[in-house]
Amino acid sequence: MMCYIYDGSFEGLLTAIYETYYRKEHPNKILSITDYEKSFLYKDVFIDTDPNKSDKVYNSIKTKISNQTLKHVFHAFVSENEDSGTWIYNYLRLGWKVGKKLDLHLTDDRVLAIHNITRKVSREIHYMQGLLRFRKIKNDVFYAPFEPQFNIVGLLASHFANRMSDQNWIIHDVKRDIGVLYNQEEWVITNINLKGDITFAEDEEFYQKLWKEYFKNIAIKNRINPKLQKSNMPMKYWKYLIEKN
Repeated sequence: MMCYIYDGSFEGLLTAIYETYYRKEHPNKILSITDYEKSFLYKDVFIDTDPNKSDKVYNSIKTKISNQTLKHVFHAFVSENEDSGTWIYNYLRLGWKVGKKLDLHLTDDRVLAIHNITRKVSREIHYMQGLLRFRKIKNDVFYAPFEPQFNIVGLLASHFANRMSDQNWIIHDVKRDIGVLYNQEEWVITNINLKGDITFAEDEEFYQKLWKEYFKNIAIKNRINPKLQKSNMPMKYWKYLIEKN
């Protein structure tokens, strides 16, 4: 059995998929180096990332299958599931056979695996678009920390660039020490490793108190439904919700 190992980047994964066709090999697994563990069961093949090769695969997905498939592939990638590289590879192998109808093959296990994981990723993106809470820090910058299950910080950037286009802001994935920085013109993804406490703006505590009072006062006591609230605001996200602290 054979295992392809790539460097953990999206370009690295696409390069690995390119190499399967170029070398006419069918690896049993495609793993990120972060998930790789030596096993005597597999012949290991380490793949060097090549932007030209990854671009060819990227464009082939768009032209020969669909943009929707490309979205599914990227969402599956940011899930960081150990098996996502293998799932994506098998999904695309089918896609290059059936073309634009790939995502209609809902009973095929290769399609089902991708759809199941990307549904979870899309759900978390939807949650975070409504549950991210920004705090005003010094220099008139708004800061939103969170710890998502999936690596979705880059997929939130466009939404908040449109929603808060007239502000400077930072969305910080504390779990992964990465974030998006926006300066009212463009956003970039970068490493963020904060040490010590955040210095908030002078009026931030006042506005947080107002928000907590508002949240408390709009509640209709005889219609409080904790089960529904936890469904719409899963408890794993409460750590950074101002109104829940």
